[in-house]
Amino acid sequence: MAQEIQTHRYSNGLVLIAEPMPSLESAAFTVLVPAGGVYDSRDREGLSALTCEMALRGAGARDSRKFIEDLENLGVQRGESVSTMHTSFGGATLAKNLPAALAVYADVLRSAHLPAEQLDAGRLVAIQELRAIEDEPGHKVMLELRHRHYPDPLGRPTEGTMPSLEAITIDEIRRQYQGYYRPNGTILGVAGRIDWKALVDLVGGLLGDWQPAERSDVKPAARGPNIDHVPHEGNQTHIGIAYDSVPYRHPDYFQASGAVGVLSGGMSSRLFTEVREKRGLCYTVYASYHTLRDQASVLCYAGTTAERAQETLDVTLGELKRLANGIEPNELARLKARVKSSLVMQQESSSARSSAVARDWYHLGRVRTLDEIGRLVDALTCESINAYLAEHPPKDFTVVTLGPKPLAV
Repeated sequence: MAQEIQTHRYSNGLVLIAEPMPSLESAAFTVLVPAGGVYDSRDREGLSALTCEMALRGAGARDSRKFIEDLENLGVQRGESVSTMHTSFGGATLAKNLPAALAVYADVLRSAHLPAEQLDAGRLVAIQELRAIEDEPGHKVMLELRHRHYPDPLGRPTEGTMPSLEAITIDEIRRQYQGYYRPNGTILGVAGRIDWKALVDLVGGLLGDWQPAERSDVKPAARGPNIDHVPHEGNQTHIGIAYDSVPYRHPDYFQASGAVGVLSGGMSSRLFTEVREKRGLCYTVYASYHTLRDQASVLCYAGTTAERAQETLDVTLGELKRLANGIEPNELARLKARVKSSLVMQQESSSARSSAVARDWYHLGRVRTLDEIGRLVDALTCESINAYLAEHPPKDFTVVTLGPKPLAV
């Protein structure tokens, strides 16, 4: 049975998208606010992330403690993050508790306290997250890779830098909140056991009179160096490789994504088989697809010992180039099985669907149902993927290494 996707645009620009899932007892929501790290100035990187942290420290009639208690009493499993383009808030709970949970987050969006006396505590959280990256060199090299591969500021790490985090003031946070937490450009995705008409009225009552603000355009500048090395003490080397792909909204997205799935999807994938299993070169190797609205990339990672790093890089690049020769029927069969398993799990998760419908609306201006995605996956053939690879072969690589010494590319 096809899913029924409902949409409503309020007069202030806020878009509500919902997918009723009557077989579930839960309901989930995802809010995408156009307040991503891309809007941070160069000397205040991390401002959006710190603003998100501070927005959760009391809102409306709730102080910081009451905010947490109310969500826990509602059984809300929550999460928040800051990406390149958005600040995201999400939660899942019993369907009957959805209205109360949305009321809490409406206050976060409209009337966060941003208490000056808690700035130091919020700053410490942001600094600890930044320091944690230094303890995860595999994560760090991928952040450095995106920073160099995408035009600035699209690739900047949203976590910021130590000097910028230490310099941010409460007044700057309040200006950021007032300027970028706005209904025009905000997307609210809901999925689960819901009543659509009641939901439209509820959200209208909570956010319908939220005042819009002017939107800022981002003008990408130059990319960073395509070959770079980050010195790091130790006997491990971490390798990041990126190359351009087509964005999610492109007609060839499923061919592009399918090719990445053959490259890195399970223990039968090419990278795992050739780089790790057959040669024993590294302990971790993978490739993933990453998309912005108008640009996308394939991001690859390999972690190995310093002694085997050069060979690992050479073999990994070789596998990426070999992908242009095409995929085989057995690889396509495994790919389809994995994707269909993922679709089944999405069908059982209100959280996954609320996130997906919000993301689809941002990228496409509409929502792909799971049935539609299933048909597009079924339509994939070796010929269609190989034709895509012939036209878009992996090339023009950005390579960043992190370790004791640079490698030859």
